[in-house]
Amino acid sequence: MYLRHTTVRKNGKTHTYWRLVQSVRIGREVRQVTVCQLGELDEAGRLAARQLADTLVGVERQPGLFDDPVPSEPITLDLARLQLERGRRFGDVWLALKLWQALRLDDLLVELIPEGDEHVPWPVMAAILVVSRLCAPSSDLSIAENWFRKTALGDLLGVTEDKINDDRLYRAHDVLLPLKEAFERHLKERFGTLFGLEYDLLLYDVTSTYFEGLTADSELAKRGYSRDHRSDCLQVCIGLVVTRDGFPLGYEVFAGNRHDSTTLREVIERMEAKYGRRNRIWAVDRGMVSEEHLQWLRERGSLYIVGTPKSQLKKFEQSLLDGTWHEIREGLQVQKVCAEASSEQDQPETFILCRSADRAEKEHAMRDRFARRIQEGLEQLQERCRRSKPGKLEIGVVERSIGRLMQRNTRAASFFDVRVTKDDAGQTQLTWKCCEAPLSLAELRDGCYLLRTNVSDWEPEELWRAYIHLTDAEAAFRTQKDQLRLRPIWHRLGHRIEAHILICFLAYALQKTLEGWCQKAGLGRSPRKVLEELAQIHSTDVTFPTTDGRTVRLRCIVRPDPAQDALLARLGLQLPKRLSLPTGVARPAK
Repeated sequence: MYLRHTTVRKNGKTHTYWRLVQSVRIGREVRQVTVCQLGELDEAGRLAARQLADTLVGVERQPGLFDDPVPSEPITLDLARLQLERGRRFGDVWLALKLWQALRLDDLLVELIPEGDEHVPWPVMAAILVVSRLCAPSSDLSIAENWFRKTALGDLLGVTEDKINDDRLYRAHDVLLPLKEAFERHLKERFGTLFGLEYDLLLYDVTSTYFEGLTADSELAKRGYSRDHRSDCLQVCIGLVVTRDGFPLGYEVFAGNRHDSTTLREVIERMEAKYGRRNRIWAVDRGMVSEEHLQWLRERGSLYIVGTPKSQLKKFEQSLLDGTWHEIREGLQVQKVCAEASSEQDQPETFILCRSADRAEKEHAMRDRFARRIQEGLEQLQERCRRSKPGKLEIGVVERSIGRLMQRNTRAASFFDVRVTKDDAGQTQLTWKCCEAPLSLAELRDGCYLLRTNVSDWEPEELWRAYIHLTDAEAAFRTQKDQLRLRPIWHRLGHRIEAHILICFLAYALQKTLEGWCQKAGLGRSPRKVLEELAQIHSTDVTFPTTDGRTVRLRCIVRPDPAQDALLARLGLQLPKRLSLPTGVARPAK
């Protein structure tokens, strides 16, 4: 995404209107789609934006951020020796600290961590770890040796470069980890205050992340099913609980060889112990549950919405053919197919049959691709049989080749009836035909999936919309893995591994806060673009040598360009003009 502007003249005045644009590929063409209109803010709009910022961040909580006014006595400058020094990234770390303050994580840490004789307070070190993970995720060594000195974060937090080293960053991990549950409880309350969230629907999903480098010295690091296609590496599994809007409520770390379904009970019990059981509906993917788990949920009175295996559609073939579909949006239809109880004691369940036109088109294309591969492979084997001399090519050799071909293309294997025989001359022959019944059944099921729930007072459309919110949990994993570099993990010690995941979780909380802020400000859901734009705003030292041998130094913020200014105006923020200089740096004595 990027920013574009349009200049319009009205009544003799020039107006510049900004918009956020995204490039989208449609077939072979790339089109520009407007994500949101930034426009021009009038005085009323600027006031509303400022009120929004005040609601989220509150009053300025960094006394001493602005430098004192420059002495007013006349000074004669030597313009030939005027210099700009120490250019550093400012905009993104400044905004990240605003988000840190909006969630009041600084106040929480001051309350939880007793003040000691450390050179840098642990709440400040925590802010450095989380802000760096949000703005430019990298290793602790890279933060200490490279990233921190290139940003103005030290100026904003009042920390000099020489006090930031990898050892102090590692020890900050150890201080933060015991506070995991306190962070989760605090964020739940703060998200509710800032964005008015509802916690009636909780989404749960599991992912994995792998290790690089030396073998991890932890009981959590095991080999298992890898979502990252790195089965050669040790991994851990992470279960994440989010709201229907994708705001994180909590997470748990499991051994890398744990099956998803074995984590469900543990996570539900822990989350309900923290936040209560009343009015909670759990939405989980089909690979997460079994009949045993559903029975356990019903016995304890828990509500759920789950997906079902594709094979369950076989029970509802008649409904697929003759059922009454209700279109809830273009290309998507649903119908309530049955309500039944598994026993006299169980509460009845509702089954919702869904059919998506886009999904049907995708599944049809996939099936055709696999079918073509099988047909091409069979034709090659048939030609090989035809060219072979009698008695040279055994039936078993051909059958094993067919087995490997079908194994590589299992989605279409049932559509072919293949036979291998020998003729009177002893030559191996291969014949096949297409099976119409399985193919017709697959075409009937294209784009269809089945939801199962014990929520009795919701309409089918509401149930579908609740389940589809699971994509928010998947999006949370993608954000943490790709943008926040949750993967790969380089730590070896068990507590450092868990602390790394905690810091990624906190950074994601900051990003979701910015996303919610952007939505309220009319900027759509593009927090990363806002960070990238503001990262171009730098701070710099301006030195003014005087003719009498003195030097005046000011630490200034570079003025934002019109696009950046439009973003800041929408967010209701105003950049400081100058930063305070450390003692002894501002102006040498006469």
